[in-house]
Amino acid sequence: MKEYVYAISDIHGEFELFEDLIQYYDKDLHQLVLIGDLNDRGPKTKECFFLGMELVEKYDAIYLRGNHEEYFLQFLNNPEDWFPSYIRNGGKETMESLLHKGATEEYSPTEIAMMIRSRYKELIDFLTVRPLFFEWNDYIFVHAGVDLTKKDWHETSPHDFIWIREAFHKGKNNTGKTIVFGHTITPMLHGDMETTDLWLSDNKIGIDGGAVFGGSVHGVIFNKNGILQDIEYQNLTGPWQPDF
Repeated sequence: MKEYVYAISDIHGEFELFEDLIQYYDKDLHQLVLIGDLNDRGPKTKECFFLGMELVEKYDAIYLRGNHEEYFLQFLNNPEDWFPSYIRNGGKETMESLLHKGATEEYSPTEIAMMIRSRYKELIDFLTVRPLFFEWNDYIFVHAGVDLTKKDWHETSPHDFIWIREAFHKGKNNTGKTIVFGHTITPMLHGDMETTDLWLSDNKIGIDGGAVFGGSVHGVIFNKNGILQDIEYQNLTGPWQPDF
C-alpha cells in the first residue's frame, strides 16, 4: 500500500487541466485515484479516456466509474433511447471527440454507437469493469457518495454510488470513514454557486470544483491523517457558466 493517495475528480474532457494535475503525480509515492467523469461536456474526452486507461494499465491507478461513464455505456447499449438525454448532458462532445466534429448531425444514434463500438472495443471493455469505490485506510473514495441510511455502506446500490446527491450530502456520516467524492460541484455544495474550494463537512470532502463550467479542478494528496496538499487549477478558457 502506498503512503499517499492522489485523488482527481470530474475532468469532463478538459484534457489540458488533466495534464496539469498529472504532473504532480509521483508513481512511487502516490496511489492515484480518478474519481470518475473523465468524459462529456469538455472538448477532449478521447484524450482523457486514453490517459485514464494508460494510468491504470501502467501504474495501477484506480479509475472509478462516474455517472458520465455510465451515461456513455448506456448510450452504446441503447442508442435510440438514450441519445436525447445523453446529448443534453454533454454526450455530443464525447461522440464528436471519438469520431469527428459534426458526427451527431451526420449519423443516426445507432450508427454512431456502432462506429464507436467498432473503433474502441478495448476502451469500452475497460470502462465496463471500472470499480464503484476504493477504500484506503480510513478513507472511502467514490464518485457521488454512499447510502448513509445503510448499516453497512458497502450495501449502497450501484446507482447511488454514481448518482446520489442530497441524501448523502445532508445525511449523518456514521461510517467511521472520511468520504472523498466528486459528482456535485463544490460551488453548489457551498451554497453560493461561486466558491470552487474543497467542501468539507461531517468527514465528507467534495473535490469537484466545476472546471468544465469555468470553475476549477482539484488534485488532492492525502496521507492516513488527512489532506497534505490541494492542487487547484482554474479553467481560464471561459467564464463561470454553471449550465447543467
